[in-house]
Amino acid sequence: MTQHVLPFFASLRPSQVTTALVKDYKTAKLHEEMALSPSSLNKTLKVLAQVLDEAVDVGYLATNPARGKKVRVKQAKPRRTWLELDEVRSLLKAAGENRALLAMMILGGLRVGELCALRWRSVNIAGGKLRVEKSKTDAGERTVDMSPDLIEEMKLHRAQSRQAEPDDLVFPTRRGTPQNRSNIRSRVLGAAVKRANEKRTEAGLPPIVGVTNHSLRRTFASLLYEAGASPAYVMAQLGHASPALALEVYTKVMERQRDTGQRMDALIRGAEWAQKGTNDLVPTVLLATSETKTAS
Repeated sequence: MTQHVLPFFASLRPSQVTTALVKDYKTAKLHEEMALSPSSLNKTLKVLAQVLDEAVDVGYLATNPARGKKVRVKQAKPRRTWLELDEVRSLLKAAGENRALLAMMILGGLRVGELCALRWRSVNIAGGKLRVEKSKTDAGERTVDMSPDLIEEMKLHRAQSRQAEPDDLVFPTRRGTPQNRSNIRSRVLGAAVKRANEKRTEAGLPPIVGVTNHSLRRTFASLLYEAGASPAYVMAQLGHASPALALEVYTKVMERQRDTGQRMDALIRGAEWAQKGTNDLVPTVLLATSETKTAS
């Protein structure tokens, strides 16, 4: 409300808010640099409609221009995204002083609220573990295994931090207070994506698009799968009671890795029998394996 609806409509009287103006608001929010998703935009429109209901009740407006099905933006089935490895590298290189924060989201899978509440007493750098003490669900209160790269990031971050006592926040504001969730999306993640894309454009690489805080959690899940983790382990690391997200990412990772044509060719080659010598009944794929071992 304060970041979207209020700045756009604050200078106007309720009687000046028209259907055309609401349409202009929707267009602006869908095309600005850190554009709102249709779902998020509809939430702001719902708030605007509630405010204008009051204006109608007291006689400032005859009808509410933010009401009606046609006002809402059509929501397509959400496209669940995550970063590829080269995009992860680009983003972390561009993160600057927020590198450890973004590394924690990508390599630790923390929700934004969990990240904002994380204190040093919950980060066991020597043991490679971190404890999520505050989460929105019981399943969210969990122990996360830190990767070697994340451990190194946290070592450096703690060494450079002015507030590193056990009860201090790991990622505070400059005043030592908790970070604002919206600021992490816009000022931290959004700024890092912008800088990363400038470098990627110079290098002739495609830009990073559609990245949200949730994208980073899905990136964490996809990286675990690439490393061979099971859906049950990923679910536990994400802090989910439901397997829905873990299995959704798992399915997409497996689909991306599947190359049906090559696998079919491999099966056919494995069924071809050697016709010479004493190896008449040995599949050629096994011969290749045997020859490799002999050569070594």
